[in-house]
Amino acid sequence: MQRHFVEELEAVKTNLIKMGSFAEEAIAQSIKALLERNADLAREVITRDERINEMEIEIDDAIVDLLALQQPVATDLRFILAAMKINNDLERIGDHAVNIAESALQYAVGKPVRPFADLPHMAQTTKEMLRDSIDAFIHADSAKARAVLVSDDTIDDLNRKIVAGLVAVIRAEPPLIEQALDLIRVSRNLERVADLSTNIAEEVVFIAEAHIVKHNVENKPPSVHRESASGQS
Repeated sequence: MQRHFVEELEAVKTNLIKMGSFAEEAIAQSIKALLERNADLAREVITRDERINEMEIEIDDAIVDLLALQQPVATDLRFILAAMKINNDLERIGDHAVNIAESALQYAVGKPVRPFADLPHMAQTTKEMLRDSIDAFIHADSAKARAVLVSDDTIDDLNRKIVAGLVAVIRAEPPLIEQALDLIRVSRNLERVADLSTNIAEEVVFIAEAHIVKHNVENKPPSVHRESASGQS
């Protein structure tokens, strides 16, 4: 294998890890801004998103060059195809962090809704899923990636519970409708971040095992293989 090609692959991986760190921090800071009603921190999250967007373009360009000029096969091709999807997923996670920060800005100026224990719990679980999916990518750890997939059902259940509780608040206290809607938007954005973290975990399994997996991976037979680029998950 050409040394230059290996170096380019490593550069893509390094930049994805760095982008993942930025996305992880953006989610953590946007949640902190919400819970602490910190408008300045929310604005920082929104401003910093530009760096994530720039990195997505840089990584995408590098991946296109690798595909066009190096003609990778087997394990390297799996990595490149997965990296392309992970790059997009991380950029979208950054967008959801911005959405949460924007909701935090609105929520900071109104009367707070009574504390919801489930929302901080959902936020913490989502942050752990994102962290673990990135860690699984760094170490090509398919076992950790599969563990991330299992957590997605917990997030879905928490989202339903939170939304139901906030709808009840709206019915009981109509003046709190805007604040409650802000929190519903936060919950739904966290659910999407969890889904995207699951996507990343699925790609880690594909890189490590050459298997396609979907949600509830424990129910999937291990013999399912991705046979072509068009069949990628």
